Amino acid sequence: MYDVLPLLQNLLHSTAAPLPEYKTTGIKKPQFILSHYGGFKSCWDWLILLATFYVAIVVPFNASFINIDRPTMVSDVVVEALFITDIILNFRTTYVSRKGEVVSSSKSIAVNYLKGWFFVDLVAALPFDFLYASDVYSGEESGHGNIHLVKLTRLLRLARLLQKMDRYSQYSAVILTMLMLFFILVAHWLACIWFVIAEKERLRNDNDWDLGWIHTLAEKLKISVENVTHAESYITALYFTCSSLTSVGFGNVSANTFSEKFFSICTMLIGALMHAVVFGNVTAIIQRIYSRRSLYQTKLRDLKDFFVLHQIPEELKQRMQDYFQTMWSLNHGIDIHETLKQFPEELRGDVSMHLHREILNLPIFEAASQGCLKLLSLRIKNNFCAPGEFLIHKGDALSYIYYLCNGSMEVVQNNMVVAILGKGDLVGCDINVHLQHGSNGGGTGGGGASDVVVKSSCDVKALTYCDLKCINMHGLVEVLRLYPEYQHEFANDIQHDLTYNLREGYEAEVITNGVDNWRALWKMDR
Repeated sequence: MYDVLPLLQNLLHSTAAPLPEYKTTGIKKPQFILSHYGGFKSCWDWLILLATFYVAIVVPFNASFINIDRPTMVSDVVVEALFITDIILNFRTTYVSRKGEVVSSSKSIAVNYLKGWFFVDLVAALPFDFLYASDVYSGEESGHGNIHLVKLTRLLRLARLLQKMDRYSQYSAVILTMLMLFFILVAHWLACIWFVIAEKERLRNDNDWDLGWIHTLAEKLKISVENVTHAESYITALYFTCSSLTSVGFGNVSANTFSEKFFSICTMLIGALMHAVVFGNVTAIIQRIYSRRSLYQTKLRDLKDFFVLHQIPEELKQRMQDYFQTMWSLNHGIDIHETLKQFPEELRGDVSMHLHREILNLPIFEAASQGCLKLLSLRIKNNFCAPGEFLIHKGDALSYIYYLCNGSMEVVQNNMVVAILGKGDLVGCDINVHLQHGSNGGGTGGGGASDVVVKSSCDVKALTYCDLKCINMHGLVEVLRLYPEYQHEFANDIQHDLTYNLREGYEAEVITNGVDNWRALWKMDR
């Protein structure tokens, strides 16, 4: 028999496939590939966003208020260079596929970009200023206005903002800022169009009865139309568009010609739509900001209605109201268990360990494994006591071990204060009775730790506002039975680490269900 065993072992080692090696490796990406979530790419995106806003403001203004001197020539060239560089970087930036995977292959990145935003970015980055420079060099300056109009295609770059809005949709302040900037941009664009209409009407009509709004402005300023500066015209046009978008206008700047009246009607319709979209979202964002306060007021009104409906005495009413207000200040009405219920158990355990890290850092849990701590953290809950409230009465079943995070409590036995509990103290009972009962066979056939009832020999009363962590006794025993190597160590340590053992000195300390219940009562009668 002993000769056969080595042969079988050698045979198994020779025929069995080698065990696979599982290794955790970082994401490998080719050289010169940028991460879409990296710090450089984030800063670059903000720089491109600022350049896009510059285009949205300056390009329409230059297209309307044409200036041969071209004061924005340098800045326009810089923006064009930024847009061209952005196209190059987009060919070397990772992206997230529909399956949620980070794609770092150069070929896949290029194909995805060509199918997506490449055409929009290319049109926005075309160097139109070189066309203007070539016209000036050839002596043809009449086409510079048309080049301004062609550069309006750069406004297509604003479509990229929709992609950015989804990323920051959870930030109310960012969305509110974006909406207000969008409103200002629309007013700016309409003001530029309003000035263009006035210029066209001025060049086409010379009749006094059919003069545009710019003639009215010149009359008020008591100067000729040609002497009205672009700054005065733009501010007046922006004032008209803002008043039309936000209301129906005030009449001091009004439409005179047919074109101006038609444009005014379109502006008012756009203003109505802006009210519905922009200001509707602003109202929703403000309500979201104050939703927690509104929920508090609603629950407080429900509590007051409960007082009136059931005629709660004044003392109980005050205690309930104090408890409600204090608990709300601690957790803002957020139920931890309801919030974590939607997450998987592994993640729920990690979050619970973070929430209850103060009690899990006690010396009695030092020897516990990570898995044991996760299961224990799921059995812990928060509790709160107001001054004068009893945490435990004499004779109550001890279902929890309490850890005092903040506050002060007193332990009273036979009308005498036997202990004062403060921050960091542990109070409850040891678990030897639960473990012994389970090991004697009580854990099967309808018995177990859930059948054991350990009663308190003292009263525990809060002296100040107290914040506590509570470990469910039955849940604790169930977890410890899954880790027998740690179970005995915990059972020994907790007897010494308890600040006060509440079951000591109580005559009928254990009462069980079934037959054991009758035996315990018989012993008590004896």
